[in-house]
Amino acid sequence: MTVPDLTPDAMHDMVRPEEPMWPRIIKWGVTVGIIVPLIWSVAGLEISVERMLATPGQVWSLATGMFPPDFDDWPRLLSKLLESLYVAWIGTLIGAAFSFPAGFMAATNIAPRWVAIPTRAVLSGIRAFPELVLAIIFIVPFGLGPFTGALAIGLHSIGTLGKLSSEVIEGVDDGPVEAIGASGGNLLMKMRFGVVPQAMPNIVAYWLYRFEINVRASAVLGLVGAGGIGAEIVGRLRFRGDWPKAGAALLLTIVAVLLIDAISGSVRRRIITGQPSRTVVSKWMTAITGSHRDPRFEIENA
Repeated sequence: MTVPDLTPDAMHDMVRPEEPMWPRIIKWGVTVGIIVPLIWSVAGLEISVERMLATPGQVWSLATGMFPPDFDDWPRLLSKLLESLYVAWIGTLIGAAFSFPAGFMAATNIAPRWVAIPTRAVLSGIRAFPELVLAIIFIVPFGLGPFTGALAIGLHSIGTLGKLSSEVIEGVDDGPVEAIGASGGNLLMKMRFGVVPQAMPNIVAYWLYRFEINVRASAVLGLVGAGGIGAEIVGRLRFRGDWPKAGAALLLTIVAVLLIDAISGSVRRRIITGQPSRTVVSKWMTAITGSHRDPRFEIENA
């Protein structure tokens, strides 16, 4: 076996291989593909230096006009906030109820391709319309109000949750499903005892996460008259004298969204990992329900 000469002079005479051309072409192509659309987008927005310099002052004027918030009309604000929560909850239930079977129909490891491909196309078509556009469309047949907002959120949730559920179902372990089939089980038994126990924790976690998103969406749908706290905020901002009341509605909405996010996050973590969260909200929930932590979890995180 010949040992290569690794002296400095010999290494200096060695020819370094040339860098491949394709990685450099791809790198510059990606860079140009990001910078050129960015410049084109900025030009289309008609952003000027004068407007950029005036923006901080306008934002500060709006913030100082809304604060300190005026909570004199808090019963009305609370009722509108609850209306937004009702819209988000009903919309989430609609999405969960219809997306659960749609997830099985769109999963390629469960449904045949002639069923899965059209179902995926329908779910993609539903996701193409944002909640705001759906609410504007539904206002024509159903009129203004929270019912329209719930339908818009529910339909959009079907498309999103259906796609996520199908991906969860396609990622389950095939072992239990094959074992049920080998023991004589039919397709319904495979789904009931082989797929659902594996996929359900993640699917429920997606339902909770979608509820968080729907709470924010329900506030936005108030802009087009679909009920909720959003309509109250927009109505107050139309008149400068009502800006403090708009600040109260905005602050109440932010607090509610943060609480729902914290509670939902703790529940989702418990469902997926089986371990309680160490957040303040989780401690409050533990104290209220009287449940206790797993001693193994306490030792691991001591």
